[in-house]
Amino acid sequence: MTARTTTHREALREAHREALARDPRVFVMGEDVGRYGGAYAVTKGLLEEFGPERIRDTPLSELAFVGAGVGAALGGARPIVEVMTVNFSLLALDQIVNNAATIRHMSGGQFSVPLVIRMATGAGRQLAAQHSHSLEVWYAHVPGLKVLAPATLEDARGMLAPALADPDPVVIFEHAQLYNLEGELADPPPTVDIAHAAVRRAGKDLSIVTYGGSLPRALAAADELARDDIDAEVLDLRVLRPLDWDAIVASVAKTHRALVVDEGWKTCSLAAEIMAGVAERAFYELDAPLARVCTEEVPIPYAKHLEDAALPMPPKIVAAAKRMCRRS
Repeated sequence: MTARTTTHREALREAHREALARDPRVFVMGEDVGRYGGAYAVTKGLLEEFGPERIRDTPLSELAFVGAGVGAALGGARPIVEVMTVNFSLLALDQIVNNAATIRHMSGGQFSVPLVIRMATGAGRQLAAQHSHSLEVWYAHVPGLKVLAPATLEDARGMLAPALADPDPVVIFEHAQLYNLEGELADPPPTVDIAHAAVRRAGKDLSIVTYGGSLPRALAAADELARDDIDAEVLDLRVLRPLDWDAIVASVAKTHRALVVDEGWKTCSLAAEIMAGVAERAFYELDAPLARVCTEEVPIPYAKHLEDAALPMPPKIVAAAKRMCRRS
């Protein structure tokens, strides 16, 4: 097995190309996915390779084209619907929450919706309050959906295939700050599951539980903490619904401290759900109160220094971890 240097964007594009070549039922649909190559260039070149029947540019109506994706999935296709950003997905909430997520239940198991919805998420690019949301928890709240958050090259490359094979709708959140990140990817790429969390850094003093675009920040914080002799374990959730509670509890039982890093706002956050679940399942394993680092309770600012101040950046993670370990 060899390795090659690539980016998250290129890994995602390879996953799409492989899926389209392997299964004629697969097609891609969304705003500017064809001639423009996608808002983040993930689908660049696929129109020329697979044609307009497989790479479909849509009108600017998320409600319409996500609904068309639901119908296509019910009809036997395997659509990949790209929503340009999580903010725009709010226009399609009715189709995602009231239709895609409920049809198996409401039909008594007679129908399934094998639909994949991809969308960019997250802040850090100076796109201000209307284009920088992290709303993963909104979708993780909904029964009937599976919610994924790839944060590594391997997951960017490998999560699409099992998502397409799932008989139920899968929502994939791609943090926009990860698209350009380079790294080494095995060739051929490893097989990836969409059921389990992954320990990205082993440690013994505390568990940093995170996902998506916060993973690189958590790893950077762990490196900083190591210089002060605090050995942090970093757990990448990867799958936000259903959460891998076995992995979360195992990490907490090992380190006896848990710090959740979540780019969502603190109120009613995914971090809150994880903290509640740890308290329910592993309370007597804890040697310190649970803690979290989330985005400040403000609309995301445009100015770069204010945007950085609002987000869960490494210095905030380091400070919270030191407090947990009683080291200031």
